[in-house]
Amino acid sequence: MRNKSVISEARDIRLAVELIELGARLQMLEVETNLSRERLLKLYKEVRGESPPKGMLPFSTDWFMTWQPNIHASLFMAYYRFFKGNTKLVGLELIIKSYRMYIDQITRGHMDTVLSLTRAWTMVRFFDARMLQMATCKECSGHFVSHAYDPTRGYVCGLCHMPARAGKTRKAAALAAAQAEAKAEATTQA
Repeated sequence: MRNKSVISEARDIRLAVELIELGARLQMLEVETNLSRERLLKLYKEVRGESPPKGMLPFSTDWFMTWQPNIHASLFMAYYRFFKGNTKLVGLELIIKSYRMYIDQITRGHMDTVLSLTRAWTMVRFFDARMLQMATCKECSGHFVSHAYDPTRGYVCGLCHMPARAGKTRKAAALAAAQAEAKAEATTQA
């Protein structure tokens, strides 16, 4: 057994708890802390009250290109790039701060969280590996995540050119049905 600083271990435990609370997967915890897998499993179960999800981490840049994930990923990257250019935050601190801002905006907008912390962390790694880049929309001048080395001249984002099925989820249909029912009930009571 190697000698380990109690303070260093306490820092790793605090960081692991924060990451678990934000929804980090076990593989991310293993990379970002010096805690053993067994220790992380116990910590995860203690914090979440359940075993961590199984399976591999996402390793495809394609997920970030679909309509809704692209908008959420682009929002996160806007915060990430702002904090990177205007603060002294680096590494995981930068990702955590950006992700907290993303969550805050999504919560205020009463939207579902599409981008998990693990996907955000993976996306930053994709940018570092030059697998992803930012493209500027020619219509709104916003910056959006795109595949690296894809031509970006004439790029139009998913907000300016929404797909025909955008927003047509079961949840949106159920919400629309509930609103129509409430409206019908209100008119019959009047």
